[in-house]
Amino acid sequence: MQEHSGCKPEIQYPCRWQYRLIGEDRAAILEAIHASIDVAACVITEGNVSSGGRYLSLNLEITVNDEAERLRLYQLFAGNPAIRVVL
Repeated sequence: MQEHSGCKPEIQYPCRWQYRLIGEDRAAILEAIHASIDVAACVITEGNVSSGGRYLSLNLEITVNDEAERLRLYQLFAGNPAIRVVL
């Protein structure tokens, strides 16, 4: 069996990519999305709510044209104070 640790997956671009954005305030997460991308080009769906109700997630699906764009969007979302975690 071949070990694959450290190998990057091969992603064919352009492709649909999904980000899961986790935070405490739904409106603030949506505002962060609107400030970062054209929302007409994406699909936003409700995710989960934590058992204590403090955190929630929104799923964002968008077409990315290349790895640079995918990583740029990740950094935009991760750098926004309304978003605690980006998966």
